[in-house]
Amino acid sequence: MKYFSALLLFSCLATSGYGQTYDVVIRNGTLYDGTGAAPTVGDLALRGSRIAAVGKFPGRGKREIDARGMAVAPGFVNMLSHAYISLLRDGRSLSDIRQGVTLEVFGEVSMGPLSESMKAEMQQQQDEEKFDISWTTLGEFMRHLEQKGVATNFASFVSASEIREHELGQINRPPTPVELERMKALVAQAMEEGAMGLTTALIYVPATFAKTDELVALAHVARQYGGIFTAHMRSEGDRLEAAVDEMIEIRKRAMIPVEIYHLKAAGKANWPKLDRVIAKIDSARRAGLFISANMYNYTAGATGLDAAMPPWVQEGGLQAWRERLQDTETRQKVGKAMTEPAGDWENLALAAGPEGMILQGFKQDSLRKYVGKTLAEVAAQRGHSWYETAMDLVVMDDSRVGTAYFLMSEENVKKQIALPYLSFGSDAASIAPEGSSLKRSPHPRTYGNFARLLGKYVREEKVISLAEAISRLTMQPCSNLDIPDRGALRTGYFADVVIFDPARIGDRATFEQPHQLAEGVIDVFVNGTQVLKNGESTGAMPGRAVYGPGKK
Repeated sequence: MKYFSALLLFSCLATSGYGQTYDVVIRNGTLYDGTGAAPTVGDLALRGSRIAAVGKFPGRGKREIDARGMAVAPGFVNMLSHAYISLLRDGRSLSDIRQGVTLEVFGEVSMGPLSESMKAEMQQQQDEEKFDISWTTLGEFMRHLEQKGVATNFASFVSASEIREHELGQINRPPTPVELERMKALVAQAMEEGAMGLTTALIYVPATFAKTDELVALAHVARQYGGIFTAHMRSEGDRLEAAVDEMIEIRKRAMIPVEIYHLKAAGKANWPKLDRVIAKIDSARRAGLFISANMYNYTAGATGLDAAMPPWVQEGGLQAWRERLQDTETRQKVGKAMTEPAGDWENLALAAGPEGMILQGFKQDSLRKYVGKTLAEVAAQRGHSWYETAMDLVVMDDSRVGTAYFLMSEENVKKQIALPYLSFGSDAASIAPEGSSLKRSPHPRTYGNFARLLGKYVREEKVISLAEAISRLTMQPCSNLDIPDRGALRTGYFADVVIFDPARIGDRATFEQPHQLAEGVIDVFVNGTQVLKNGESTGAMPGRAVYGPGKK
């Protein structure tokens, strides 16, 4: 009888948690659960790929980590990532893992669907780090990347730009009714393969050729599968307010949630417009229209020299663009367009000026001496005007030439961070400060966007609280994307966890010295597997494809 009673007591204790063994227990951390609530000091247990217990509980871990004095939070979400190619080359995702990012959300462009001509152009544009393009659809790419092995989780939108190019190429005309039906079918296929929704980047060719009606038709398909619509708007400068009106129109007509990529007012003359834009968005939200936005925490953006030239010269793709730039008469027309205000395209060169444009990367070794210099400096060295120099560089490098544009005000950056519906995206790849990466001069947001938020704007300038910042890096984006079981420290959720020192976290990358990893993140777990230990990559590749609600 005594033996039976003891056995029963042991069984009850085991069932209630006594004697349980977890894979990992993180002890005494300051737990930020992702909701924005005040933190609590407690423990976190991981078993397999999931969170097994939160708070105070019995049992031990096979491994235990003392997180006393450290913040413990859900892994961060990069709401606008361009790491699709960098992860193919190096799955460690070091620049983002070192900031606590555990989910990369690919947007603006997508790696499928691809036509044969699109594959050929992608192959031709590769630099010395080659990779095979063995996929055609977005779903095939997602499986390919997961099978290759990556440290982070990743998700993707399907791009209206790729959809358009797949059916029409890079020419400026509306689709025929038959072509539009094929485009809609491609969106449906991508949504069933797991796309988060529809995305686009409306200042670039060929996306800029799409009219609002075309976007509404495609967005309506994405909405039928529970997706959302995200966009780099047609203008972030002179026509900013009209561009926001278009986003609201798409929200109304397609009945789809809308997220604005890297919200900003670009160009000094446009800085006062931000208040009016915020008022538009607030009014739409009060009327029940779901409009959200994300941002990077810098006063400079980064894109290419294509954003300095009119779309008509780029029609047909890079090689057609380069060919036109070698025609004397065309060059004169392009130069005139680059130096005058434009009512129908986004001229970032005019907004930033050649002194505010830093050249970041070239394919050709002979041109890499210009990396890190302003366009004005290079033009002076070459003895040509800045606009002629820009055209020459595109022709000589056989690329769009990565360029940073100084466009925004620090006051507006802080004003945007304070907006409750803002999440955060690097608008960059995730790389390591080694090898061929050192031949380029990336925007410092590549290494510092998320750490900069938590260091400069939370700890030092107190624009928002740490609990709110973590919520907007975790639960809020997961909720917007309708991603279940991620973004919070809750029992049963996936064990995407970051441990960081709130007194030390910060960015170190600058425009002068961009290849500097952030500091202050100690440990990172992705799906329960440790990918960062004491600030160093473990080499583990537990990342998974995260699919949208339409996945079949």
